[in-house]
Amino acid sequence: MVSRSIKTCVAVFVLALSSLAAEAQQPAPDLVLLNGKIFTSIAAQPYVQAIAIRGDRITATGDSAKIKSLVGPHTKQIDLGGRTVIPGINDAHNHLEIAPPHHIDLELTSPDPAWPEMKAAIAAAALKAPQGTFIFGEMAWKIFRDPSVNRNTLDQVAPDNPVILQTLSNHAWIINSAALARAGLRDGQPDPDGGRYEKSPDGKLTGVIREYAVFDIERTFANQISEADALAELRKTLSAAAKWGITTIQDMSNSMPPDRAVALLEKMPTPIRVRVMRMPVTTPAGRDIQEGRPAPHSSNPLITVSGTKWMLDGTPLEGTFAPRNDPATVEYFVLHEQLTFPKTELAAMLRESLHDHDQLLLHVSSYPPAAAMLNAMQSAGGAQVWAKQRVRFEHGDGLIPDLIPQVKKMGIVVVQNPTHLALANFNPGLRNVFQKTKTQPLRSLLVAGIPVALGVCRA
Repeated sequence: MVSRSIKTCVAVFVLALSSLAAEAQQPAPDLVLLNGKIFTSIAAQPYVQAIAIRGDRITATGDSAKIKSLVGPHTKQIDLGGRTVIPGINDAHNHLEIAPPHHIDLELTSPDPAWPEMKAAIAAAALKAPQGTFIFGEMAWKIFRDPSVNRNTLDQVAPDNPVILQTLSNHAWIINSAALARAGLRDGQPDPDGGRYEKSPDGKLTGVIREYAVFDIERTFANQISEADALAELRKTLSAAAKWGITTIQDMSNSMPPDRAVALLEKMPTPIRVRVMRMPVTTPAGRDIQEGRPAPHSSNPLITVSGTKWMLDGTPLEGTFAPRNDPATVEYFVLHEQLTFPKTELAAMLRESLHDHDQLLLHVSSYPPAAAMLNAMQSAGGAQVWAKQRVRFEHGDGLIPDLIPQVKKMGIVVVQNPTHLALANFNPGLRNVFQKTKTQPLRSLLVAGIPVALGVCRA
């Protein structure tokens, strides 16, 4: 999704290039940037030398002499010296997470470590970490597909520290007894809708946590973090974003309900625009459609709340709901990954979106949920209803060529993450799978005229 500020920039660029007379009647700009290489995103004239700004709007673009002629007695002038200027970057898919303070992130030599390497890293961290300090490690296929790695295995290495092993996508965890206790989970814990606390035949938690069960624990841990620590982490995250030219973040609010997210952002206050989107948790009784209703309002114009995201599947890289020793390949999961919710819930999500006049955002990483949602949209009025609703497919990895015309017809916006595109670098075999199945489209979406946006986070 393109941010309002970028769309405004583009619109004003066109206006400025086509109407010199109107410029002459405008008040003097507050700021001009001269002698640079300024990207306009207009194919006919992708770069100009200079730009004039008044308030928070671009009022004119052109060569340096033309823009300098607009300068008034109070206009600030900056000579770029040939440097490049671009519109502020809109991070269309992020998760503003707050982690436990003083936690330890394991340093591993392999992006897909086997258990011996992970075990050694956990043991070394546990020797140095004070009792109760969280230890986080990132695993990939070798460990997640190794059923011998579980709660008991982790307990033997670090019994006094909460240990959390997260998959690359963060859609599944393996945690130890200390982490289960910190989350308030007990053997026999009922599964939330769309998630799973894996259990042994006798009902004991194995420590393997999947999908909405992961998000439930994340929310629990985040609620335990003090306001001061949460503010410190958010300041660090948003300051880093501003440093890299990110002026808008769209936050899928899974770690915090929208009211807490807004309250923290107001207290910082945020240095950039933040759009908070509802990403409600679930319970054994179903989806919590009341979370964030009514949407909290902020007096800070940089903070807005809109949109609701639901997870329609996990990730084919892990086979979220498949047994860990399932011999099926990634290719199978790309084309056959199980839906998180029954198809009747897809129709309910569409009804809720229309009723609340709220943009619907859907995590889609394999073929079945993409096809199922497109069919649900067709049954709920088709393109006549949905073409202007800007429903979003987050990732859209499973959009095989046969689905692309329907995606275009329904007016769907596809938001991809470069981290998803780079996963093939961790496992060369994945590249062949994506090419063979023709999933993870990007250029083909642009050629078809489908709006595409990018975001940095993985989930």
